[in-house]
Amino acid sequence: MTDDVTADPHSPDQDAGPATAAGSELPLSERVEAILFIVDEPIGLVALAAAVGAPVPAVRQTLETLVADYDGGGAGPRRGFELREVGGGWRLYVREDLDPVVAEFVGGQAPARLSQAALETLAVIAYKQPVTRSQVASIRAVNVDSVVRTLLARGLITELFADSETGAINYGTTDALLQHLGINSLDELPPISPLLDDGADGFDEGTVR
Repeated sequence: MTDDVTADPHSPDQDAGPATAAGSELPLSERVEAILFIVDEPIGLVALAAAVGAPVPAVRQTLETLVADYDGGGAGPRRGFELREVGGGWRLYVREDLDPVVAEFVGGQAPARLSQAALETLAVIAYKQPVTRSQVASIRAVNVDSVVRTLLARGLITELFADSETGAINYGTTDALLQHLGINSLDELPPISPLLDDGADGFDEGTVR
Protein backbone atom coordinates (compact mmCIF):
# COMPACT_ATOMS: atom_id res chain seq x y z
CA MET A 1 0.00 0.00 0.00
CA THR A 2 1.40 3.34 -0.95
CA ASP A 3 0.99 6.55 0.95
CA ASP A 4 -1.26 9.16 -0.62
CA VAL A 5 0.96 12.21 -0.40
CA THR A 6 -0.16 15.53 -1.83
CA ALA A 7 2.72 17.39 -3.52
CA ASP A 8 3.57 20.78 -2.16
CA PRO A 9 3.12 23.25 -5.05
CA HIS A 10 5.78 25.47 -3.51
CA SER A 11 8.37 22.72 -3.25
CA PRO A 12 11.55 23.53 -5.25
CA ASP A 13 11.64 19.92 -6.49
CA GLN A 14 8.34 20.20 -8.33
CA ASP A 15 8.66 20.87 -12.09
CA ALA A 16 12.14 22.28 -11.66
CA GLY A 17 12.72 22.22 -15.42
CA PRO A 18 15.89 23.61 -17.03
CA ALA A 19 18.07 26.18 -15.31
CA THR A 20 16.99 29.76 -15.90
CA ALA A 21 18.97 32.96 -16.32
CA ALA A 22 20.07 35.14 -13.44
CA GLY A 23 17.33 37.50 -12.27
CA SER A 24 14.60 35.24 -13.68
CA GLU A 25 12.41 36.09 -10.71
CA LEU A 26 12.13 39.65 -12.04
CA PRO A 27 9.38 40.64 -14.52
CA LEU A 28 10.19 39.50 -18.05
CA SER A 29 9.62 42.99 -19.46
CA GLU A 30 12.30 44.41 -17.15
CA ARG A 31 14.80 41.72 -18.09
CA VAL A 32 14.18 42.27 -21.80
CA GLU A 33 14.53 46.05 -21.43
CA ALA A 34 17.82 45.64 -19.55
CA ILE A 35 19.34 43.65 -22.41
CA LEU A 36 17.96 45.98 -25.08
CA PHE A 37 19.41 48.96 -23.22
CA ILE A 38 23.01 47.69 -23.44
CA VAL A 39 23.21 46.11 -26.89
CA ASP A 40 25.03 48.08 -29.59
CA GLU A 41 23.59 46.04 -32.44
CA PRO A 42 20.17 44.48 -33.02
CA ILE A 43 19.77 41.26 -31.04
CA GLY A 44 17.86 38.34 -32.48
CA LEU A 45 14.77 36.92 -30.82
CA VAL A 46 16.35 33.58 -29.97
CA ALA A 47 19.48 35.21 -28.54
CA LEU A 48 17.35 37.59 -26.50
CA ALA A 49 15.25 34.73 -25.15
CA ALA A 50 18.40 32.88 -24.13
CA ALA A 51 19.78 36.00 -22.43
CA VAL A 52 16.70 36.46 -20.25
CA GLY A 53 16.01 32.76 -19.72
CA ALA A 54 12.49 32.76 -21.13
CA PRO A 55 10.62 30.95 -23.93
CA VAL A 56 10.77 32.56 -27.36
CA PRO A 57 6.97 33.05 -27.64
CA ALA A 58 6.89 34.85 -24.28
CA VAL A 59 9.76 37.14 -25.33
CA ARG A 60 8.09 37.85 -28.69
CA GLN A 61 4.89 38.86 -26.90
CA THR A 62 6.87 41.03 -24.48
CA LEU A 63 8.55 42.82 -27.38
CA GLU A 64 5.18 43.54 -28.99
CA THR A 65 3.90 44.89 -25.68
CA LEU A 66 6.95 47.12 -25.27
CA VAL A 67 6.60 48.47 -28.81
CA ALA A 68 3.00 49.45 -28.11
CA ASP A 69 3.93 50.90 -24.72
CA TYR A 70 6.74 53.07 -26.12
CA ASP A 71 4.41 54.24 -28.91
CA GLY A 72 1.93 55.48 -26.33
CA GLY A 73 -0.53 52.67 -26.82
CA GLY A 74 -0.72 51.92 -23.10
CA ALA A 75 -1.57 54.06 -20.12
CA GLY A 76 1.55 56.20 -20.46
CA PRO A 77 2.66 58.78 -23.06
CA ARG A 78 4.71 58.13 -26.18
CA ARG A 79 8.41 57.82 -25.38
CA GLY A 80 11.28 59.67 -27.00
CA PHE A 81 12.69 56.33 -28.12
CA GLU A 82 11.19 53.37 -29.95
CA LEU A 83 11.81 49.65 -30.25
CA ARG A 84 12.37 48.50 -33.82
CA GLU A 85 13.14 45.22 -35.55
CA VAL A 86 16.07 45.77 -37.91
CA GLY A 87 17.92 43.12 -39.87
CA GLY A 88 16.26 40.30 -37.98
CA GLY A 89 17.08 41.74 -34.57
CA TRP A 90 15.67 44.17 -32.02
CA ARG A 91 17.16 47.41 -30.72
CA LEU A 92 16.14 50.71 -29.11
CA TYR A 93 16.41 53.85 -31.25
CA VAL A 94 15.79 57.56 -30.79
CA ARG A 95 12.65 58.52 -32.69
CA GLU A 96 13.44 60.00 -36.08
CA ASP A 97 11.48 63.19 -35.44
CA LEU A 98 13.70 63.84 -32.40
CA ASP A 99 16.97 63.62 -34.35
CA PRO A 100 17.27 67.45 -34.51
CA VAL A 101 17.02 67.66 -30.71
CA VAL A 102 19.77 65.09 -30.27
CA ALA A 103 21.93 66.70 -32.96
CA GLU A 104 21.64 70.11 -31.32
CA PHE A 105 22.56 68.67 -27.94
CA VAL A 106 25.59 66.82 -29.29
CA GLY A 107 26.69 69.81 -31.34
CA GLY A 108 26.44 72.08 -28.30
CA GLN A 109 28.76 69.99 -26.18
CA ALA A 110 32.16 71.47 -25.47
CA PRO A 111 34.61 70.05 -28.02
CA ALA A 112 37.28 67.75 -26.67
CA ARG A 113 40.27 66.10 -28.24
CA LEU A 114 39.78 62.52 -29.35
CA SER A 115 41.82 59.87 -27.58
CA GLN A 116 44.43 57.86 -29.46
CA ALA A 117 42.07 54.88 -29.40
CA ALA A 118 39.28 56.97 -30.92
CA LEU A 119 41.58 58.32 -33.64
CA GLU A 120 42.77 54.82 -34.54
CA THR A 121 39.20 53.49 -34.65
CA LEU A 122 38.08 56.47 -36.74
CA ALA A 123 40.92 55.82 -39.19
CA VAL A 124 39.93 52.17 -39.60
CA ILE A 125 36.31 53.13 -40.27
CA ALA A 126 37.32 55.88 -42.69
CA TYR A 127 39.47 53.57 -44.81
CA LYS A 128 37.43 50.36 -44.50
CA GLN A 129 33.84 51.64 -44.62
CA PRO A 130 31.31 50.20 -44.68
CA VAL A 131 32.61 48.18 -41.75
CA THR A 132 31.06 46.49 -38.72
CA ARG A 133 32.09 47.01 -35.12
CA SER A 134 33.40 43.44 -34.87
CA GLN A 135 35.56 43.96 -37.98
CA VAL A 136 37.04 47.13 -36.48
CA ALA A 137 37.69 45.27 -33.22
CA SER A 138 39.41 42.48 -35.15
CA ILE A 139 41.72 44.93 -36.92
CA ARG A 140 42.58 46.83 -33.74
CA ALA A 141 42.64 43.67 -31.59
CA VAL A 142 40.75 45.46 -28.80
CA ASN A 143 37.14 46.06 -27.80
CA VAL A 144 35.87 49.20 -29.53
CA ASP A 145 32.30 49.44 -28.16
CA SER A 146 32.80 52.59 -26.09
CA VAL A 147 34.94 54.25 -28.76
CA VAL A 148 32.31 53.66 -31.43
CA ARG A 149 29.68 55.19 -29.14
CA THR A 150 31.91 58.23 -28.66
CA LEU A 151 32.41 58.68 -32.40
CA LEU A 152 28.67 58.33 -32.99
CA ALA A 153 27.94 60.92 -30.30
CA ARG A 154 30.45 63.32 -31.91
CA GLY A 155 28.74 62.89 -35.26
CA LEU A 156 31.94 61.69 -36.92
CA ILE A 157 30.53 58.30 -37.92
CA THR A 158 27.03 57.04 -38.64
CA GLU A 159 25.12 53.79 -39.00
CA LEU A 160 24.87 53.04 -42.71
CA PHE A 161 22.85 49.81 -42.78
CA ALA A 162 22.31 46.49 -41.01
CA ASP A 163 23.64 43.27 -42.53
CA SER A 164 20.67 41.30 -43.88
CA GLU A 165 22.01 38.00 -42.51
CA THR A 166 23.69 38.85 -39.20
CA GLY A 167 21.97 42.12 -38.29
CA ALA A 168 25.39 43.67 -37.63
CA ILE A 169 25.46 47.44 -38.11
CA ASN A 170 27.83 48.76 -40.77
CA TYR A 171 29.42 52.11 -40.00
CA GLY A 172 30.80 54.88 -42.16
CA THR A 173 32.08 58.42 -41.73
CA THR A 174 30.00 61.59 -42.00
CA ASP A 175 30.37 64.92 -43.75
CA ALA A 176 31.34 66.35 -40.36
CA LEU A 177 34.59 64.38 -40.51
CA LEU A 178 35.34 65.76 -43.97
CA GLN A 179 34.77 69.28 -42.62
CA HIS A 180 37.13 68.67 -39.69
CA LEU A 181 39.78 67.30 -42.04
CA GLY A 182 39.27 70.11 -44.55
CA ILE A 183 38.66 67.78 -47.50
CA ASN A 184 35.77 67.40 -49.93
CA SER A 185 35.62 63.62 -50.24
CA LEU A 186 37.15 60.41 -48.92
CA ASP A 187 39.15 60.18 -52.14
CA GLU A 188 41.34 62.94 -50.74
CA LEU A 189 42.44 60.84 -47.76
CA PRO A 190 46.17 60.09 -47.92
CA PRO A 191 47.19 56.60 -49.13
CA ILE A 192 47.30 54.24 -46.17
CA SER A 193 49.96 51.86 -47.50
CA PRO A 194 53.03 54.01 -46.67
CA LEU A 195 51.79 54.29 -43.08
CA LEU A 196 51.75 50.52 -42.49
CA ASP A 197 54.74 48.29 -41.83
CA ASP A 198 54.12 45.97 -44.77
CA GLY A 199 51.68 48.13 -46.69
CA ALA A 200 48.63 46.04 -45.92
CA ASP A 201 48.68 44.85 -42.30
CA GLY A 202 45.15 44.79 -40.89
CA PHE A 203 43.44 45.65 -44.17
CA ASP A 204 42.10 43.39 -46.89
CA GLU A 205 43.79 43.63 -50.25
CA GLY A 206 41.97 46.00 -52.54
CA THR A 207 40.27 48.02 -49.83
CA VAL A 208 43.04 50.40 -48.90
CA ARG A 209 43.48 53.76 -50.51
